[in-house]
Amino acid sequence: MSSKLLRGTFILTLGTIISKVLGLLYVIPFYHIVGDKGNALYSFAYIPYTIFISIATAGVPLAVSKFISKYNALEEYAVGRKLFKSGLIIMMCTGFLSFLALYFFAPFIAQMSTSSNVEANVKDVTTVIRAVSFALILVPIMSLIRGFFQGHQSMGPSAVSQVIEQIVRITFVLAGAFVVLHFMKGSITQAVSVATFAAFIGAIGGLFSLIWYWYKRRSNLDELLLQDKGTVDISLKEMYKEIIIYAAPFVFVGIANPLFQFVDQFTFIKTMQSIGIDYDDAESAFAVITMQTHKLVIIPVSLATAFSLTLVPSITRAFVDEDRASLNHQLNQAFQVVLFLTLPAVVGLSMLAEPIFTLFYDHNDLGTEVLRTYAPVAVLFAYFLVTAAILQGINEQRFTVLSLLVGLLIKLSLNIPLIKLMETEGAIVATAIGYAAAIIINLVVIKIFAQYPFKLVFRRSLLIVLITTIMFIGTGIVYKLLTLFLSPTSNFSAAIIVIISAAVGAGIYFYLSLKTKLIYFLLGDKVDRILKKLRLKA
Repeated sequence: MSSKLLRGTFILTLGTIISKVLGLLYVIPFYHIVGDKGNALYSFAYIPYTIFISIATAGVPLAVSKFISKYNALEEYAVGRKLFKSGLIIMMCTGFLSFLALYFFAPFIAQMSTSSNVEANVKDVTTVIRAVSFALILVPIMSLIRGFFQGHQSMGPSAVSQVIEQIVRITFVLAGAFVVLHFMKGSITQAVSVATFAAFIGAIGGLFSLIWYWYKRRSNLDELLLQDKGTVDISLKEMYKEIIIYAAPFVFVGIANPLFQFVDQFTFIKTMQSIGIDYDDAESAFAVITMQTHKLVIIPVSLATAFSLTLVPSITRAFVDEDRASLNHQLNQAFQVVLFLTLPAVVGLSMLAEPIFTLFYDHNDLGTEVLRTYAPVAVLFAYFLVTAAILQGINEQRFTVLSLLVGLLIKLSLNIPLIKLMETEGAIVATAIGYAAAIIINLVVIKIFAQYPFKLVFRRSLLIVLITTIMFIGTGIVYKLLTLFLSPTSNFSAAIIVIISAAVGAGIYFYLSLKTKLIYFLLGDKVDRILKKLRLKA
């Protein structure tokens, strides 16, 4: 791989990580500004918005990038420019149609999501959904431009625009909600509407940065057109057929989590009310499960999948070359790394649920219990993403659609009875069973089409579980000792408990991984380089 491509990949990955970290951290101050009701309203808007934006744009940057890279390699630069020009018009149209669809369907979504007995609830949810829908006008255009730059191996514009979009959005979310509530003395609904409209403001910031890059680099891009061979004449119909084939798998993977949350949005509050729980309490529980704890649970998923998915290109190459030994090795690495990174994180998150929830938000018994139950589901989230990516690598991505539909059907079937049986935790259990079913289907497909033996992964997984168990015991002892004189219900004490307990747990896990050589099996020579940089090894 060329140094330019490596550098570009690093820049894009760094931009994505910064954007995701910012997207996780802003929830803390936002919660303290708008509270449980505001968080619930925000979730009501953002879950359908995420589905709409995923359908409109998921896979577009990568699909356009692959298409342009392919024809640039053939020195057919005009083909990529033709796609770009026509794509801008199509993205404008699809973006505007998506905006109209979400805007006019907002009352229906609100009616399905909240208590229809309280007209104000439906009106409030409709307002915040309509506020976020405006972002759909611009985001698809941004996706196309990012894909165009990436196709020319220019990752900087995509990375910078992601970060700028996120910074502008978060600044507007926090400042807007704070000003509306504390200076303008507005309502929670008005504050959250401003916060959701921030997605449109952020998109303006990201789009302006991309336009600036376009004008800065246009002369270099135009020079490539002068070198165009002009031997390929591909119709727009063939062009977009190829783009759809590239993008479709990413759409289904991208909307998996929002669709599971959408099931909760339509069923959770009404089911909780049906068993005698007050609307306000049900709404608070909805905010806890879809916003507050979900943001924390996604952290270990992001870390594990980001590392594991770097192995997918080599999986694709090994499969195409029919290199069975290399393919098995890459699959072993992918499955083991995701468990190695995710399992200790979710065990720690579950064990320290009370001080972590207190540290990020406020002390809340329900929040603690939900986080403790929800944290282990992160392993399933990570494995679904990785197995879906592997299916794409072995060219069997059609089964991703099947597994997702089966998982969703199970979630739909079990959600209401399990909520009635277990209340808030019932929705989590239904999600876990749905994801587990989807993963099993993906694994069966991998077993059949890649002829992959799971024996080594099974043995190594037992070792990872054993090390994690020892870490759990050691950290648990430290946690119990700390709670003898520190209270997990206080923010300051919770911070000390989390820092010390996490440090002890990480230390135990890292030490045992070194002693058993497990970390070397998974990460290879990188381990020694890291240890030398940290001066832990001569």
